[in-house]
Amino acid sequence: MPVVSRAGLLPNIVGAAFLALFLSACSTIETAQEPVTDDFPIHGIDVSKYQGAIDWPAAAKGGVRFAYLKATEGGDRKDDMFQANWDGARAAGIPTGAYHFYYFCRPVEDQIAWFKTHVPPAPDALPPVLDMEWNPDSPTCKKRPPADQIRREMNLFLSEMEAFYGKKPIVYTTVDFHRDVLPRHLDHHRFWLRSVASHPSKKYGERRWTFWQYTATGSVPGVSGRVDRNVFSGSEAQWQAFLGQSTKPQLAAMGAN
Repeated sequence: MPVVSRAGLLPNIVGAAFLALFLSACSTIETAQEPVTDDFPIHGIDVSKYQGAIDWPAAAKGGVRFAYLKATEGGDRKDDMFQANWDGARAAGIPTGAYHFYYFCRPVEDQIAWFKTHVPPAPDALPPVLDMEWNPDSPTCKKRPPADQIRREMNLFLSEMEAFYGKKPIVYTTVDFHRDVLPRHLDHHRFWLRSVASHPSKKYGERRWTFWQYTATGSVPGVSGRVDRNVFSGSEAQWQAFLGQSTKPQLAAMGAN
């Protein structure tokens, strides 16, 4: 084995130290974890008639902390299970809200009136939700209006919701619809984002969110089969603050008929 001098050894030592530091930094970047659903303490579900009859006390006991229920679609469709779900979830003590599925082949005014007709303005309910997504599988409406028209209709719907229910509504949306219509728009509203493959930051950039729908194939006690599961964006204390802000009696809601 050849003899190595101290002078020859020093560059190798420095080089090795630099390499170790570089690899350590790379490892830190590669293993940095984005938030996962287990990092969020408040989990809930959203349901429609397709879940059938739900045992709401069992769902509450099983950890369901909130529920959003499909109420209406377009201007002439009401979810068949809405009233049963509304009564059952609320009786089980689960904070509950309703959502409207938007239909691009019906005037926005008709849809506003339809939602108001079927969703009571309960002061203790969660804020109402406007569900905006493309629906290429619809048998009756595959229309995709221009983005500026959609945004005008959304603003009208959301402002009417807020005036009638006395609380600021939430926008639910999907990756493709958000990309096509909503970047840099409606920043003054809370968002509920669907992202089943990864954390919403990977799909929606800097869009802030209040709820994250992370799977459409979840399971919870009290629900037969698959169900959408969601998390709230904050801690237990932040959830309680959200409930206090969102479900307190409002004059507009108390006076609406």
